[in-house]
Amino acid sequence: MSKQVLIVRGGWTGHEPVEVSEVFSAMLKKEGFQVTISETLDSFLDLEMLKSLHLIIPIWTMGKITRDQVNNVSEAVAAGTGIAGCHGGMCDAFRECVEWQFITGGNWVSHPGGDGVEYLVEIKKSSSSPIVEGIKDFVVKSEQYYLHVDPAVDVLAVTRYPTVTWYHSSNGSVDMPVLWTKKWGLGRVFYSSLGHHADIFEIPEAYETMRRGFLWAAEGKDIVLKEGLTSDIFKRNKKMF
Repeated sequence: MSKQVLIVRGGWTGHEPVEVSEVFSAMLKKEGFQVTISETLDSFLDLEMLKSLHLIIPIWTMGKITRDQVNNVSEAVAAGTGIAGCHGGMCDAFRECVEWQFITGGNWVSHPGGDGVEYLVEIKKSSSSPIVEGIKDFVVKSEQYYLHVDPAVDVLAVTRYPTVTWYHSSNGSVDMPVLWTKKWGLGRVFYSSLGHHADIFEIPEAYETMRRGFLWAAEGKDIVLKEGLTSDIFKRNKKMF
């Protein structure tokens, strides 16, 4: 049986959700996944369907998500469904929803200089992740994302700030995560801040790290199924949000 992937696309069209989704769909079909593309967040209302997936890919910038929708994503990922995405489509998806930000590991706050900033993506040499194995540092010309990031994430690549002088520059040099992974219950989470436009994935390193990130996140579901794991050990009755 084919492994199932759900891409949910929409929101602000400036991030080319249709074009990016087509790149990702073709990428995953080459890997043998069966891909479904949805243009409604109501796809998140079917919890059992979400739990049956290997991977959820959100491509939805600056939208609004309901409590039921985000709760179902949370439950499905905690039970082993992977979630992975890029740029504003995942980490500027729902600015008002702190639960979404907790699941994904961060949220956009600025891109000093706007589009067309040339910057270096530096692979963390200390990382043992297969997502960046053999990948060299590379240059992109795009938006350079500044994010508020969960300290629990495993950072795989960074970019140095400030590239463009602005009010943040008075803090001195900082390394901002570009690629990261984290866990949510039994589920695996992968994020890349690249992807302002679909053509960023014409850069081999941007494409390959995204491909590997998808495969890594989806692999978590195989482990859950093989070992018969459940997310019950994480459940609590206390209020979390």
